[in-house]
Amino acid sequence: MSEFKVGFSRVDITPPLGIPIAGYYVKRFADGVLDNLDCNCIAVSDGEKTALLYSLDIISINQEKDDEYRAQISKATGVPYEGIFLACTHTHTGPSVGRGETADDADGIAVYDDFLGTRLADAGVFAIADLADATVAVGRSVCRRVSFIRRYRMKDGSIRTNPGVNNPEIDAPIGSPDETVQVVRLRRCGKKEVVVVNFQCHPDVIGGCKISADWPRAVRETVEGALGGDVFCVYFNGTQGDTNHVCTDPKEGELEGLELESFDDVARGYEHSHHMGRAVAGAALEVYGKCAPVQAGPVRYAHSVLRVPSQMPTADQLPLAHKYNDLHNAGRDDEIPFEGMQLTTVVAEAARMVKLENGPDHFDLYLSSVSIGDVAFAGFPGEPFTDIGRGTKEGSPFKMTIPCCLVNGSEGYFPVESAFAEGGYEARSSSFAAGIAEALINGQVEQLKKLK
Repeated sequence: MSEFKVGFSRVDITPPLGIPIAGYYVKRFADGVLDNLDCNCIAVSDGEKTALLYSLDIISINQEKDDEYRAQISKATGVPYEGIFLACTHTHTGPSVGRGETADDADGIAVYDDFLGTRLADAGVFAIADLADATVAVGRSVCRRVSFIRRYRMKDGSIRTNPGVNNPEIDAPIGSPDETVQVVRLRRCGKKEVVVVNFQCHPDVIGGCKISADWPRAVRETVEGALGGDVFCVYFNGTQGDTNHVCTDPKEGELEGLELESFDDVARGYEHSHHMGRAVAGAALEVYGKCAPVQAGPVRYAHSVLRVPSQMPTADQLPLAHKYNDLHNAGRDDEIPFEGMQLTTVVAEAARMVKLENGPDHFDLYLSSVSIGDVAFAGFPGEPFTDIGRGTKEGSPFKMTIPCCLVNGSEGYFPVESAFAEGGYEARSSSFAAGIAEALINGQVEQLKKLK
């Protein structure tokens, strides 16, 4: 047996009722719990270096707050800041983190922020205490008709995000989803195995005001249940910035368990989140018993800063942006001449323009990478489009590369260059200028090559 070891821990990070729920540009407060939120932590060590890979049932954590958490974890565990990989699954039915100063319940969010930091440190300590000799094996499968491109070209030439189911004005989706399911099987001596599952789709399936980890929890529960409780399953969400669960041309039966929500033209449902979790888990289980062994060590990690230009507004854009932003903040969306997802788009765009009215003209983004032998985890500090994951996997020197969204930061959408000319919610709301996707791919691939 090599020096390579793996440890695991899982702690509950469910917030109290009444806490603000993040997302949607509307106020929501938790009034119940459908299922608990978890922090899953994997410790990996080669005897010299140790890294911590976290998967959190949280929508996002910005870079500033992430810095605080990583410092807290490092102090508790002795693992260097660069070796701490905090990935969020991006559930839209969980608490906002690190936004206390601007929230309606600033005190409540601050209390939860402190609680979460303590739980993250605890999870790291527990995972390191659980280290055991391990081997690594990998497998790939496919999960079809679960993740869909959400950006469409309409027949009139315009671009819309989530244009509605069976909309006769749709011409075609812009791009294609990555339906690949990646599996890393960490088989431990004398302890439960740890199974990593990686897919890419927005966890925005439930809506409402009840806490839930959405379909990533169903992935974990399904895999663990199917294997008789002999494994722990950890889900890492991939590059999902331009995909979600909405099929605009559904087959018979595919709308079961979904109900339309008027504010953004999207159908949602708790039942459908379980369907998605079972489907992704099924694809993972298809290859779980036939994974190919790969080199287990050494453990390496890297953290770098990528400077990218911002998408600042022009002077002629600002008057309307201020008007829409002021109306939205005053609760007067009915005076903005758009509905559904188009309303969300112009509100988000206006907020971006007002925010960047006086700069900055650039941003510094974190790129995070952890490798264990022939497997690498590639983290991006926001919501990358699908092709960023594809490009990273294609350029990586590792036998398996796990692209992950919202790692060590949550700085916004990362659209591909063509999206900025086309428009749509993601590009119009993004703080970054065209070329961001290509810069992220190049930066991450170069970092992975240095780890190899």
